[in-house]
Amino acid sequence: MKTEKRKPYLYEAVFTVLSLILIMSVSLIVFGTDPHIPLLVGVAIAALVAVRIGYKWSEIEIGMINGVTQTLQAVIILMIIGVLIGVWILAGVVPTMIYYGLSILSPKIFLPASVIICSIVSLATGTSWGTVGTIGIALIGISIGLNIPAPVAAGAILSGAYFGDKISPLSDTTNLAPAMAGTDVFTHIKFMLSSTSIAYGITLIFFTVYGLGFGGEGTLDSVIEIKNGIDSIFTISPFLLIAPVLVITAIAFKVPAMPGIFVGIVAGAILAPIFQGASLGDILTAAYSGYESNSGIVSVDDLLSAGGLSNMMFSVSMAIIAMMFGGILETTGQMEVIVERLLKVVHSARGLIVLTVATCIGCNLVMAEQYISVVIPGRMYSSTYKKMGLHPKSLSNILEASGTVTGALVPWNTCGVFMAGILGVSTLEYMRWAVFNYTMPIVVIVLTFTYSKFVIAKVDESDTENIKN
Repeated sequence: MKTEKRKPYLYEAVFTVLSLILIMSVSLIVFGTDPHIPLLVGVAIAALVAVRIGYKWSEIEIGMINGVTQTLQAVIILMIIGVLIGVWILAGVVPTMIYYGLSILSPKIFLPASVIICSIVSLATGTSWGTVGTIGIALIGISIGLNIPAPVAAGAILSGAYFGDKISPLSDTTNLAPAMAGTDVFTHIKFMLSSTSIAYGITLIFFTVYGLGFGGEGTLDSVIEIKNGIDSIFTISPFLLIAPVLVITAIAFKVPAMPGIFVGIVAGAILAPIFQGASLGDILTAAYSGYESNSGIVSVDDLLSAGGLSNMMFSVSMAIIAMMFGGILETTGQMEVIVERLLKVVHSARGLIVLTVATCIGCNLVMAEQYISVVIPGRMYSSTYKKMGLHPKSLSNILEASGTVTGALVPWNTCGVFMAGILGVSTLEYMRWAVFNYTMPIVVIVLTFTYSKFVIAKVDESDTENIKN
């Protein structure tokens, strides 16, 4: 018998979501396995539920493909950044940034300085990914030389990168959130500054205080050893900084991410033979397989053996599988059913905001893509916010505060996959140190119930010109 297609029941949608969470939790926490196969099991469960509610395999397959298509840009960027890292290490670009960074930064100021540096770069360029893929790589290397744990440094880097990304008018998510909510980007930025500044202040205070505990005995010896090791195999020159300056400038002038990164690859390929005597074969090998350091100094070799297209395949495959799952849920409306039921018990602005935060985080968990966590809740809740007399900037603020920043905290989300792959630190390791990323949604919830004018804005006559229909 042919099954008629229908809307999923609540218990069916909940079963899909809880099954994924349970499988992933057991696999990652109990067995310590990679998330790929558990994710694939989650895809199979979502597909079985889709069949149960009447979808044909061809429709499920299209849903998966559509989900993967949404993440293709992220996958391509991830691959070419792998190429960039390999070429930049070979050319001496990354070693030069690390060398100079070890000469300038001290252990006690490193963490707050990393937050501020990444904030400035991300604000200027509008991209957390670009910031982590350039400045972040060097800062991770510097942290190792200063005997600062890489997960802590990664948390500081991500905190700064996401702060800048969140408030930059050049950022794609900063433009996407108000578009989904129904307001303009500058109204959106102005309104979210209050809550964002509080979360950022907490982050800076934390890393400043925590950073005072570093810089003990042995740090200087470690710095000297790494600097000497780098100096022994690379020609260090300030002219090598031309490559990252070109990338940051290109992105700041709104050159799309892929050609902007490609500019950096070309610059590195030109600098490699000039400063390091590299051949074309060396450049092609580093671009594909990554750079392999053989200085004989373990800390230097561990630090600089990285990059390459092939080394990004772990992250690429995880992103693809995660978006197969998300594509099925979006196509079959399983996430929508859960949200619709939750909306029935929400009768106040405060309750709606808390629900929006939970939905954005939930989308990042089960649909595995930052943009989806902004787009879907934005579409779902925009009419409800209007019915309650709330200004769209209230919604756009929450979309950014909970959708944009929390994707990097999920190991199988495209953001978490990217950050872990680039920084060489697993999401579970850096998660608790990404202070800004998890403080931001907490701050908006606290403000909702205390100083609500920073989060809840009612529509009045003076605001109507900033509302889009």
